[in-house]
Amino acid sequence: MAPSLFILGGARSGKSRFAVADPALSGRVAFVATAEPRDADMARRIARHRAERPAAWTTVEAPLELVARLGEAVGTHDAVVVDCLTLWVGNRLLRGDEDALVLAEADRLAALVRRAACRLTLVSNEVGAGVHPETGLGLRFRDLLGFVNQRVAAACDRVVLMVAGLPLVLKAPADTPRVADDGAVQAP
Repeated sequence: MAPSLFILGGARSGKSRFAVADPALSGRVAFVATAEPRDADMARRIARHRAERPAAWTTVEAPLELVARLGEAVGTHDAVVVDCLTLWVGNRLLRGDEDALVLAEADRLAALVRRAACRLTLVSNEVGAGVHPETGLGLRFRDLLGFVNQRVAAACDRVVLMVAGLPLVLKAPADTPRVADDGAVQAP
């Protein structure tokens, strides 16, 4: 299994910036995007994210069929970044997918992470510590994303929580150096 990294955090916590700044991303890199420009704000966000990543990276659009598109990218690239699972789950809910179907896809995603032959980085929002959603759909989304995040975190060998732009290592192999709050690499 190649190294895998799962990056969680709240809105504007620095998740995407941390993901694309990883110096280990080299060779043929694919960026799997799950966002769709449904409004002007999202179109601006997509443009900003495109500008922040290297132009040589291949962009793969996967707003709904993430596992299939990721499976293709993993087979043809040295590293793949998926940004983000939050939008993927939201897109699936907006399409009308049942929770069981989304969770089955999350299980397929976790299995793909475990067997990937290239470096894999996935990004998602941590939504369990925020405001309690007022609507039934909001509650369903929060809970479903939480279950998806748990499956992916269990499959990845490294998990980082971003808070105010700082990486907090939640899970790492015993021989992997940790990153301190000030960004300095520490010995295991």
